[in-house]
Amino acid sequence: MWRRLRSALRSLRARRGALRRPSPAELRFVLPDGSARHMQRDQGEPLGRSHGKAARRARSAGGGRRGGRGAVPAVRLFSRDGAAVAEEVPNAAAWQDGAVLHIGDAQYRVERNPPALTELRLPRSLLAGFPVCPKVSAEFAAPQHCLFRWFREQRPAAGGDEAGEAWVETAAAERVFTPSNALVGLRLKLRCTPGDGEQRYGPAREVESSGPVEAGPGACTFDARHLYTKKVCGHGSVRTVSYNILADTYAQTEFSRTVLYPYCAPYALEIDYRQNLLKKELAGYSADLICLQEVDKSVFVDSLAPALDAFGLEGVFRIKEKQHEGLATFYRRDKFSLLSQHDIAFSEALVSEPLHKELCDQLAKYPLVQEKVLQRSSVLQVSVLQSTKDPSRKLCVANTHLYWHPKGGNIRLIQIAVAMSHIQHVACDLYPGIPVIFCGDFNSTPSSGTYSFISNGGIAEDHEDWVSNGEEERCSMSLSHPFKLLSACGEPAYTNYVGGFHGCLDYIFIDKNALEVEQVIPLPSHEEITTHQALPSVSHPSDHIALICDLKWK
Repeated sequence: MWRRLRSALRSLRARRGALRRPSPAELRFVLPDGSARHMQRDQGEPLGRSHGKAARRARSAGGGRRGGRGAVPAVRLFSRDGAAVAEEVPNAAAWQDGAVLHIGDAQYRVERNPPALTELRLPRSLLAGFPVCPKVSAEFAAPQHCLFRWFREQRPAAGGDEAGEAWVETAAAERVFTPSNALVGLRLKLRCTPGDGEQRYGPAREVESSGPVEAGPGACTFDARHLYTKKVCGHGSVRTVSYNILADTYAQTEFSRTVLYPYCAPYALEIDYRQNLLKKELAGYSADLICLQEVDKSVFVDSLAPALDAFGLEGVFRIKEKQHEGLATFYRRDKFSLLSQHDIAFSEALVSEPLHKELCDQLAKYPLVQEKVLQRSSVLQVSVLQSTKDPSRKLCVANTHLYWHPKGGNIRLIQIAVAMSHIQHVACDLYPGIPVIFCGDFNSTPSSGTYSFISNGGIAEDHEDWVSNGEEERCSMSLSHPFKLLSACGEPAYTNYVGGFHGCLDYIFIDKNALEVEQVIPLPSHEEITTHQALPSVSHPSDHIALICDLKWK
């Protein structure tokens, strides 16, 4: 039931969708007690019909004129200059900012599409020295235009009990807040006021952390690397990162805890803990492009995308078929815009796209290998980016995670052949001549057929990887691609370091005709990697190591 409306200026919010019909106009009445009532009307409907419904709602609630519960209050809408709005005017044109709605003696000010928060959430785990990045979702507002105020709990006085909860405002007024060691043991509160960038602000909302700030791990493997990446590159350069971040769906299995990573403290395998490290690591690289593998969908939506957005990066995600994890590509929004996406699943593209018919026909001669290839859920993410400063400069950014099995070299060769044909279609046919950057976890060492094929443009039919899983799965094909690709970070001793294996599996391949390497950010030292025996650890969030290099156009 509506409360009786008082003779005072109240707030009515008229929110509308796109102007195309049948999108409704949503009218939200905010009442004196802070509660709200809603009406939805067609945007093309005459204003007079909305008046009629408002009057009936007011009468049913006993509001409006003082004539009692049964009286029908008069309803009129006035524009900001005081002129009455004719009842035949459609809703889309009638409800304008600054108008005033009169219902009997009560007056309601109209705010059209006011900024409003739809979600405000803090991470479950907070560590001292690590950035706290809230998830902020809004309508008719953008996080970069919102106002943020951070509070900490009042520490109880020695020997006495505090009466109720008390909060002390911190000096921080930014979207991202990094708690100091002095806040260990205290909870945090965030107050956010949504804004639209045009000096309009909506009602503030508050959220409190579910637990207190905890002590951080101390020095991390990436701290020294951040010394090289304090600033964003200039517009002629592109800092690129490729990183398998270890999906939670794999880290949280009994096999992982007892066989793969028995040396890692159980709490350091928890996704909330690892996300603290990962967000600090990625933010500190000041990258222009970040290609990630093994990204849980929930981690992308609820953690990485909001966090990296706060640091100026937009992201796109491609999930693996039948999996809970996939690939993510982020790009710096003031350097690049996304022109198009051309993602594929290898198995699906191989059998359905004419581009791969010749390869598909060759593969059909080897049914055992064909079956394995078609069972794999691996995907390729391809994004075409355009420079915001020089529209003539475009990039084809590819990202993948190939089949993992040590004896799957022949499967990986088929996958990479599909990948290179698809990239060729995008970079030569759709966008002729644009440079290629191809990042990923290729699960292939520098001595493998996959690495040789990418680097040399072809592979011999008698390469040992064609029989990587024994004679019964032997196959041999002639494969080639037209690109001149170079591993920008060379061939490190390892990019994956676990208890039972270490080797170089990850690469950033670049088009050496168009791009050159300015600098490669050194990997952590062997001593840093093995401080806690292997990876992941309390000071490193993944079993892989990020590759980072600065590239520039030739």
